[in-house]
Amino acid sequence: MKPIWIVDDDESIRWVLEKALARENLATQSFSSARDAMQALESGTPQVLVSDIRMPGASGLELLQTIKAKHPGIPVIIITAFSDLDSAVSAFQGGAFEYLAKPFDVDKAVELIRRALEESLRETDVEQSSANAPEILGQAPAMQDVFRAIGRLSQSNVTVLITGESGSGKELVARALHKHSPRAAQPFVALNTAAIPKDLLESELFGHERGAFTGAQAMRRGRFEQAEGGTLFLDEIGDMPLDLQTRLLRVLSDGHFYRVGGHQSLKANVRVIAATHQNLEHRVREGLFREDLYHRLNVIRLRLPSLRERSEDIPILARHFLTQSARQLGVEAKRLSPQAMQFLSQLELPGNVRQLENLCNWITVMAPGQTVEVKDLPQDLIEERSSNFQPTHTHTHTTSSAAPAEAHGGAGGGASYDGDGGAERSWISLLETEAAQMLAEERPEVMDILGRQFEATLIKIALKHTHGRKNDAAVRLGIGRNTITRKIQELGIGGAEDD
Repeated sequence: MKPIWIVDDDESIRWVLEKALARENLATQSFSSARDAMQALESGTPQVLVSDIRMPGASGLELLQTIKAKHPGIPVIIITAFSDLDSAVSAFQGGAFEYLAKPFDVDKAVELIRRALEESLRETDVEQSSANAPEILGQAPAMQDVFRAIGRLSQSNVTVLITGESGSGKELVARALHKHSPRAAQPFVALNTAAIPKDLLESELFGHERGAFTGAQAMRRGRFEQAEGGTLFLDEIGDMPLDLQTRLLRVLSDGHFYRVGGHQSLKANVRVIAATHQNLEHRVREGLFREDLYHRLNVIRLRLPSLRERSEDIPILARHFLTQSARQLGVEAKRLSPQAMQFLSQLELPGNVRQLENLCNWITVMAPGQTVEVKDLPQDLIEERSSNFQPTHTHTHTTSSAAPAEAHGGAGGGASYDGDGGAERSWISLLETEAAQMLAEERPEVMDILGRQFEATLIKIALKHTHGRKNDAAVRLGIGRNTITRKIQELGIGGAEDD
């Protein structure tokens, strides 16, 4: 962690803060003038800056302007006298994190510096996660189309809407769009709008002023300010509440927003990339998503294929995840036998790339030996595949029951018949029949209706299998806890427990 810089021409104030922060095991570096601190910025940066306003030569406000221009993510605490409230207002307008009024209580000063430190470390984590993000892997034609689209958009700042199933890698695509854009040197900030309670989401997006609501003890910069000059990725945008959709629309329309509880309009220089697994057109028709916001977001649409559509990429992804998991645990990477790799390549994997990554983590920890065979894979996967791919059998009888089998396409049609004419039809065959009937009747939203029924059935069976435990059911299905919670609410599924 970088040191906390203290800038004050009063030696006694520097001494008091240095000793107080040393007791908290926090490193400091002190300067007697703003000019000295500005020169030090040429070779290094602080984690937090604490500066007096009035000093000989350059003022604390000039130092604030300089550091915000070069390093906007560094929190700055301004020290001011009670009689200098105009300067305090100017400090906030210039982006100060908070101000300390003289004379100040040392313990309160340390507490304030700690809050600023937490904010700084949080933003550092955002930047590091962006820098360490892996490149997208894929050789399938469907992924090559995605790569070509990223290339075409490399010099553009246009808004992009990424669609695709949960777990298919939408955030990785968003990071790639940022990395290959003119904004690559600026922050990439990601926010899952479905993972944050509605009451907190507004503050997360736009920040808040001190005292804006209970618990708002200090001004906080929102994700739009954190992403200034860079890219803001809004995942699961289809779940955003309607009232916040209105605020987001204004930012996209005129580039201005207000912090919660604030009265000063702030300018946002941010590229927005949004993603969803939902059918936004359908949600617009249902009145759950604003049509004008949809058109603002849907400037360029990029559809990410599911893993089922690029199963030839499963081997390279599996090897990558096994190597990555082994590196994290400090062990030798496991290897999949040809039979095990073929088995994985034929799985449905409804959780897509995320499910495959979780599976590789399981293999690294649980599978015996360095070479992994099919029998070493999770038993529920083996059982599931066996049940889904059991061959159908036509029972031999001395009756003429073969005739109706041929009339319905025999085994090739997915159905077989016993001597009493009863059908043992696979679920795929039943799905084909239902879809064909709905399409023949020209019913609307066939994909959405059948998709919801499919998801509801999977979740109900998983909850039954885990005795109502949502976390366990999510793991078994290869989806996230937030996803299963949202889907349980959307689909009206009962019987789930909070665990």
